[in-house]
Amino acid sequence: MNIRRVSFDHPDAVKLNDEVQAEYHLRYGDGGDATYLDPAMFEPPTGLYLIAYDEQDRPVATGGWRAQEKNDEGYLAGDAELKRMFVTEELRGRGLARRILAALEEDARAAGRTRMVLETGSKQPEAVALYASSGYEPCATFGYYRFHELSLCFAKPL
Repeated sequence: MNIRRVSFDHPDAVKLNDEVQAEYHLRYGDGGDATYLDPAMFEPPTGLYLIAYDEQDRPVATGGWRAQEKNDEGYLAGDAELKRMFVTEELRGRGLARRILAALEEDARAAGRTRMVLETGSKQPEAVALYASSGYEPCATFGYYRFHELSLCFAKPL
């Protein structure tokens, strides 16, 4: 696997984001994640977006982080928010998400972020298991879905 930094609006990122949204639609039956995301949010030094490519140079996994500061949506000063973690179905279970997660945590830490936070849903048990096994613990809800009954929020000190 080859993990590369790309822009959030790179064609491969758009392709994988479309797959993420389709997955959300299957699991939750709505239009996908409505959280506002701008490509500039993932530009260093206040963010990063990564794509893993397989041996045939196909995009197969993705993830990013964006800086957050204390605000009325429940974020705290120094937060780095994990977004769009996804692995294509045929390559799940091979440790790609864990590799991307580790790279994102390392980059956020180097950028001076003090806590990684993420929001996932109760219909994504694989994601919950990944984060729990990576040292994330439940935290107060935050973000766009902070009042949604299926929203689960996690945090990990960096």
